[in-house]
Amino acid sequence: MNLKSLPFKIVIGTIYLIILICLLWWVLFSVGIENLMDYDFIKSQKSTLDTYKENHFFYLAIIFFLFSVVWVWFLGLATPLLILSGLIFGKWWGTIISVTATTFGATLLYILAGYFFAHIIEQKLSKKFSYLTHLFQKNEFFYFMCFRFVGGGGTPYAIQNILPVLFNMKVKNYCVATFIGCIPPMFVTVAIGSGMGKIIKESDKLDFITIIQSPDIFLPLIAFFIILIVAFIVNKIYFKKQ
Repeated sequence: MNLKSLPFKIVIGTIYLIILICLLWWVLFSVGIENLMDYDFIKSQKSTLDTYKENHFFYLAIIFFLFSVVWVWFLGLATPLLILSGLIFGKWWGTIISVTATTFGATLLYILAGYFFAHIIEQKLSKKFSYLTHLFQKNEFFYFMCFRFVGGGGTPYAIQNILPVLFNMKVKNYCVATFIGCIPPMFVTVAIGSGMGKIIKESDKLDFITIIQSPDIFLPLIAFFIILIVAFIVNKIYFKKQ
């Protein structure tokens, strides 16, 4: 079978799946399934991480920043990364680090994709996303900011990062629109991770009732569903296929 004949999404999805399986295998092999299911082990690791963060915040932030950039490049799916960021750094610093890192990684990917793979991207994506052309020509900054906010209307994050290559979007507009558009959904997701971290630190057990009754969890969840509703409306108004 010729690789070039395969649908672009299948190729990308297969690559991501292989990377994700390798990552999960490495985590399970290095930590152990038994430990991952042991709440006392998780609690002790969280305590150790908090102590390290207090003593070496800058170094941990740099490491997580670089890890986030690599994650954006090779996996794209941001949700696990954002929850982890909240667990480690809390909702405020977690949001700052995550949004900055993902914006930097996405912008760098956009520049390189536009320089080296513009023809391939145009060949694979131009027909499907042609309905966005008039929007980007009208106001590329505003509509890409909205596009980020609504999660690309269901478009995989990895595709979102390279899609503006089709419209030759200015790098400055791409960077700022990504940063602003990602803040609301990312903040809510990071806040959920932060709430999980607080529960792990303060509670002797972790179960569904404990999680759902915590204001640090259900308030961000409510905000998350509100953002979903707003994103759905924005998507219907601005990104309805012609």
